[in-house]
Amino acid sequence: MDHASGLADAARTLENLRAITDEAFAHMNVDELLDTLLERVRRILQVDTAVVLLLDRQARELVATAARGIEEEVPQAVHVPVGQGFAGRVAAERRPVYIEDVATANVFNPLLVRRGLRSLLGVPLVAGGTLMGVMHVGTLDARRFTAEEVEFLQAAAARAALAVRSLMSQAERAGALELQRSLVPATLPAIPGVELAARYRPGDASVGGDWYDVFTLPSGEIGIVMGDVAGHGFPAAVVMGRMRSALRAYALESGDPSEVLGKLDRKMQHFEPDATATVLYVVCDPSLRRAKVASAGHLPPVLASPGLPARCVDIKPDVLIGLGVEDRLPPTTVELPPGSLLCLYTDGLVERRGSAINDGIDRLCEAVFAGPPEAVSAAVMAALIGRRPAQDDVALLLLRRDTCGEG
Repeated sequence: MDHASGLADAARTLENLRAITDEAFAHMNVDELLDTLLERVRRILQVDTAVVLLLDRQARELVATAARGIEEEVPQAVHVPVGQGFAGRVAAERRPVYIEDVATANVFNPLLVRRGLRSLLGVPLVAGGTLMGVMHVGTLDARRFTAEEVEFLQAAAARAALAVRSLMSQAERAGALELQRSLVPATLPAIPGVELAARYRPGDASVGGDWYDVFTLPSGEIGIVMGDVAGHGFPAAVVMGRMRSALRAYALESGDPSEVLGKLDRKMQHFEPDATATVLYVVCDPSLRRAKVASAGHLPPVLASPGLPARCVDIKPDVLIGLGVEDRLPPTTVELPPGSLLCLYTDGLVERRGSAINDGIDRLCEAVFAGPPEAVSAAVMAALIGRRPAQDDVALLLLRRDTCGEG
């Protein structure tokens, strides 16, 4: 190769790389980005088809997400198990795979044969060491791909993998936030004899499974819930939503908070065996004079009565939801004098790296007082959160019994 040819090849390679890395991609969603990228790959490599299959981690399958020249793959929901067929082999081996003759190869997807493809080249989509999917191109005529073409397809796949990971992370976070917000009450119910206030702030790192709930029961009792599902992101938010709905259903069947948590535990054991959560469930009687409190591994509520310093309610926490126990501890009965305030919260409010969690609970007790819930919640958030960005979700729920007496 002479010097001029070498310069021409280098310039062409640079132009091709720019075609798959330009700034226009920054303003696209996942579908737009993949469609545009595949069209450019198809044109540059002069191939008949170009496809991206993204990995469904739960099912361990590759799912057709974008296609050019064989567009029917996407609406027909083509899926390929990892390790099987052509694309499955690319995913399993995480290296380029070339098939010279499709008709004689072990191809899982029959559409490739029906399309009349002869040769295939596939490369994995990997970002940060994580497999995101597979990109492959095909030709109707026999084709041998050069080392430069394989390298270019790998560069395109790397570009797609990074963009998909970023965009999917953003979409998952947005979706989880929306789900989480939809399941946390936008407005608290109006209950005679009770004042309520709540604060909820998602953590900066990722969305979690914190939630709170307040509802009235047919008996006239009031149910109050504070929960925290283990994990982060969309999966934790989904589990949280299922737990919230299940707990509400069981609350209609029993006024015993320990029994409700026991039923919730059995449900999670059967249908969500990998999920765990801490849950505090409080049932106030219709007179508001007392409350029954049951804890599945959750931090104790704080009680403030007029003229007295706030203190943690003395309850023995039971095991977490999802760990499976036959018999749960009976609930603890707590007296609620007129004007008293009950504070429920998640660990994001009181837990700090490098400090004992009891120190945070002590600070919470110092901030809580038997006053209007909105004023108390403002004081608590100022004392325990301030200007510090929250690493974890923070949920706070305050209930105050009317100061008029018997309610």
